[in-house]
Amino acid sequence: MFVIIAGAGVIGARVAKVLVEHDHDVVVIDIDKDVCESIYSETGAMTIHSSATDIRTLYDAGAKKADMIVCLMRNDADNISCALLAKSLGLEQVVARLRIPQYKQAYQIAGIQSIVDMSELLLDRIIMEIENPKVKKVFTVGAEKAGVYAIHINEEAKVVGQKIKDIAQDKKFPDESVFMGIYRKEIDEFLIPRGNHILKENDLIFIVSKSEFIQQASEFLTVKDKKKRKTREKEA
Repeated sequence: MFVIIAGAGVIGARVAKVLVEHDHDVVVIDIDKDVCESIYSETGAMTIHSSATDIRTLYDAGAKKADMIVCLMRNDADNISCALLAKSLGLEQVVARLRIPQYKQAYQIAGIQSIVDMSELLLDRIIMEIENPKVKKVFTVGAEKAGVYAIHINEEAKVVGQKIKDIAQDKKFPDESVFMGIYRKEIDEFLIPRGNHILKENDLIFIVSKSEFIQQASEFLTVKDKKKRKTREKEA
């Protein structure tokens, strides 16, 4: 894809680096000349030292033929302005960072399809770390009604040795949570889980779940087996 990144702060620079590594064509716009030079030297991405709220800059960046623009400037008003100007040049796919929640409606009125609410993402992460530190939220899906979560299976977990289908059919495991992947670090393999797959210790499980059921699912998957603990204590 051909992607324009407007704003090369910490997030913009990292997004540019990852996109280049994934073989996308990237143009970065930023008002800081030193930042532009740094990104060019580190990633090889084309950079333009100018304001992304100037339609001439967007034109020079190739907005008429780009597939997407990512608005990551520090000011919400600048991001909205950039998105509207890009759309006027025919660039419809816009991803924008929302910094101040009160601007959300303005982003929607501007026709921006993908709004990344940074404060909400951070809030979700903090609450998750407080209430359920065993779970890591990978990303949100379905208009924030659900998410993809990663859960580490401890060596003493009761589910070690159980089949996926038996876990899914257990009445204590929520119907609103579904297995979508298993990563086994020791063999560096990602498995698409089937019913007969058996969980092993240190598996990293990925499940998609409605937010209100993730705690129930994680408790089921991480509860420890008392017999296994006693056995390990004796062996120690």
